[in-house]
Amino acid sequence: VISVTIYVMISGIHGSAWTAVMKDILVLSLVLFIGIYMPFHYYGGIQPMFQAVSEAKPDFFTFPEKGLNLTWYTSTVLLTVIGYYMFPHTFGPIYSAKSGNALRRNAVITPLYTLMLLFILFVGFTAVLQIPGLEGAAGDLALLQLVTKTFDPWFVGLIGAAGLLTALVPGSVLLMTGATILTKNVYKVFFPNTTDEKLLLKTKLLVPVLSAIGLYFALDKGNSLVTLSLMAFNLATQFFPPLVAAFFKNSVVTKHGAFTGIIVGVGIVAYVTITKTSMATLFPFMPSFIQDLNIGFIALVINAISMVIVSIISRAMVTVKDKSQTI
Repeated sequence: VISVTIYVMISGIHGSAWTAVMKDILVLSLVLFIGIYMPFHYYGGIQPMFQAVSEAKPDFFTFPEKGLNLTWYTSTVLLTVIGYYMFPHTFGPIYSAKSGNALRRNAVITPLYTLMLLFILFVGFTAVLQIPGLEGAAGDLALLQLVTKTFDPWFVGLIGAAGLLTALVPGSVLLMTGATILTKNVYKVFFPNTTDEKLLLKTKLLVPVLSAIGLYFALDKGNSLVTLSLMAFNLATQFFPPLVAAFFKNSVVTKHGAFTGIIVGVGIVAYVTITKTSMATLFPFMPSFIQDLNIGFIALVINAISMVIVSIISRAMVTVKDKSQTI
């Protein structure tokens, strides 16, 4: 966290871009090597690895009938895809692109990174039997424990360096985006006469504050990285309804409705995450395919409903006010 914070305050977005180049070369090489080496080292091959895990844990490669089943997985993937494009840091770096062609090349190349997930899964499947006790947040340490058990310290250090670079790139963009949004969209509103130089300074000062907040939620709550990531995507997804409404020329949605919907959606996500509420606990009388949906959908639906209702009311109030002024 300290390394990422210092890096963000010094380098800026162009530093993240150059670091991403080094990170990609190192990480992709290590992922390919480890993903292939681990199954052969411990099981003699990829197929024997699947057979060993399946024999030890027969239900490991199947979805359960309830809870985290195929319905939950499909709805979670859908929310994650929507949420990914709602994150401000995904479109913020667009403004620093060299040209339109650079953006087009990036759009073509970026999806290829998902192919690396296959080799990451091989490492995870290897760890299932080799590293006991991988439950909940303990699963975040699976890679570290497995490589420490398998390789010499110098190679573990190399993997640690790749991990640091992997944290620097997305972490730096997230911190810069969050700090910039707070200074430009919040601080600047209350202090409109603030110069750009002072805003830049306050943005840099906010970086360690946001880093400390992120570290607190990551360590104090005992949640896994997957849980924190899904919560973040559910929060970001709440920007989706007003964005879709903005595509229509004669949209009924107003800024009051959009703001209300986002606040309501974010509040619901925060509540269900803190209380660990699920669709099954909220709607025990509903069919199983409804109960197994990702809870983020209920926030998205109520968000959209609130947005439309408040927009209609606010438009009606404006119309009544205009008529009264005319009279």
